[in-house]
Amino acid sequence: MRKKNALLSTSLLAGIFFCWASSDTFAQTILRISHQWPGGTGDVRDEMFRIIAREIEVAEVDLVVRIYPAQSLFKAGDQWSALIRGRLDITALPLDYASGRHPQFNATLMPGLVKNHDHARRLNSSPYMDSIREIIEGEGLIVLADAWLSGGFVSTENCILWPSDIQGLVTRGAGPAFERMLAGAGASIASMPSSEIYTAMQTGVLDAANTSSASLITFRLYEHAQCLTAPGEHGLWFMYQPVLMAQRSWNKLQSQQQSILRRASKLAEDYFFQEAKKLDAEMEKVYLNAGVRVVHMNAEQAQAWKEIAAESSYRVFAEEVPGGAELIDQALAID
Repeated sequence: MRKKNALLSTSLLAGIFFCWASSDTFAQTILRISHQWPGGTGDVRDEMFRIIAREIEVAEVDLVVRIYPAQSLFKAGDQWSALIRGRLDITALPLDYASGRHPQFNATLMPGLVKNHDHARRLNSSPYMDSIREIIEGEGLIVLADAWLSGGFVSTENCILWPSDIQGLVTRGAGPAFERMLAGAGASIASMPSSEIYTAMQTGVLDAANTSSASLITFRLYEHAQCLTAPGEHGLWFMYQPVLMAQRSWNKLQSQQQSILRRASKLAEDYFFQEAKKLDAEMEKVYLNAGVRVVHMNAEQAQAWKEIAAESSYRVFAEEVPGGAELIDQALAID
């Protein structure tokens, strides 16, 4: 009898401990973050989420962040849908990836629309970005952090400076707006996420590509490149890729958790802005060290591209996208 009582007491204590441990576990809210870039390699986009995760961990607000880099949870093209359907909490992606649903997002990757990093930051508080955020919020999402990256051309053949340099080349254009401009210059277009450019260049599927400075480094495109056209003073390529969160996931958080997440996201945004400005110089050094030729467009060459963009990308966007002309005008109004 004494033995049975001892066993009963042990079972009871184990049950109490299990319930206590379970309630502690269930008290924590887990946020799942997915993105397409390599993790733990110093990539500035991945590091944004590392900053957010560290700040939340230190705050001890029963909030756990789990980061799934390199498309390990969702493919690059699936992240927007996963977010709006509640299968994912947070992501960062080029907003242009969702332009199939909202063609207005093409305005966030439009040739020659953004001049430099400081200009991009001024755009964040403009009517132009208010219009973009209104569409984002209409999908049940919120913007946690604004982020812009510059970029350039990389080629396995000749340097790309004048529009005629890309004629006949198979090129990845980074979104419909750039694709129209490149096609207008005589290029053949192959669409794909930036994470697939390396293999496409390696196998000869691509002759050239447009992508961000970060991707030009992170995906080691210099291993198959002959020439890099870096942004410089007259770059054409700027891309908006915000940190987005599902509103339903946000609503599940306590007010203290929301406050910490907002603060962490602001720190991540400030970090990104400073580091993105450094990336261009770092990119040039990486490519030069790899034996790749590095060039910059001059004002005349950049203007030749913008004239093609005005007759292709801008015109089609203004004619076919609801509110397109207004978005272009709003962006151009910000000096």
